[in-house]
Amino acid sequence: MNIKPWIQAARLRTLPLSVSGIIVGSAYAYHQGFTDWRIVVLALLTTLGLQVLSNYANDYGDGVKGTDANRIGEKRLVAAGIITAQQMRKAVIITAILTFIIALLLIYVAFGKENFALSLIFILLGIGSIGAAVKYTVGKGAYGYSGFGDVFVFIFFGLVSVIGSNFLFTHFIDWKLFLPATSIGLLSVAVLNLNNMRDIENDTIAGKNTLVVKMGLERAKKYQHFLIVIPFVLLFIFSIGISKQIFFSFFVFIFFLKHLEKVRKSKKYEDFDPELKKVALGTFALSILFCIALVS
Repeated sequence: MNIKPWIQAARLRTLPLSVSGIIVGSAYAYHQGFTDWRIVVLALLTTLGLQVLSNYANDYGDGVKGTDANRIGEKRLVAAGIITAQQMRKAVIITAILTFIIALLLIYVAFGKENFALSLIFILLGIGSIGAAVKYTVGKGAYGYSGFGDVFVFIFFGLVSVIGSNFLFTHFIDWKLFLPATSIGLLSVAVLNLNNMRDIENDTIAGKNTLVVKMGLERAKKYQHFLIVIPFVLLFIFSIGISKQIFFSFFVFIFFLKHLEKVRKSKKYEDFDPELKKVALGTFALSILFCIALVS
């Protein structure tokens, strides 16, 4: 079996972004006086599993619908005929099962046998996360085709990832954490927005009504500015009452300003493709600096 196409289909460049919320939530838990490396490792593995699952499901869903036939950027394996739809469907099922098993182990380590109610809530949350990962482009009711992708990315990559991971340690919600959770969520949406700006022409032809297709390219560019600037405003507010060391993470904002200038000047759809990786890695770098500030 040739494993290279499966690694390509997993889209490794998307993985750092997916764990950014876990890093932020876990770092804040450490700042609060809670630490358990088993939870950190299992939470990271669960999130990586969900991201790979989402990527496989997206490749399958868009492939069978013909959406990726003329896409710009990295090719999709089902659309290119390198992996068959049946093979990818099996991979989606296997990845979903493995991710759910890891999630169950994470829940057991975090809550044990004593907190059945909390365990049940997180099991349902895990099932919901798996369902959301698959239903983005798969099936007739795929929410990625009706403009709701931004909402789901914000919820699962931001709120659930940051606040959920923190709750696994603390067993309570610190409402201040909604500020960095919102920041990570919006930056994650910024990556999706770039993806949709790059694919706007192909998505319009294929009937994939993303938010970018609905609002148009120029408004999407303005939307991108909102998605980049607001997270740093929220992080600034959060850092005032938590740790002044977090201010050092704002050096990353210089990088994002250059990104916004590039977006403003971009005329060709393919110009947005390299910006995807930049924003994803920039968000990951921000989460690492945030972590260093809180644990040092």
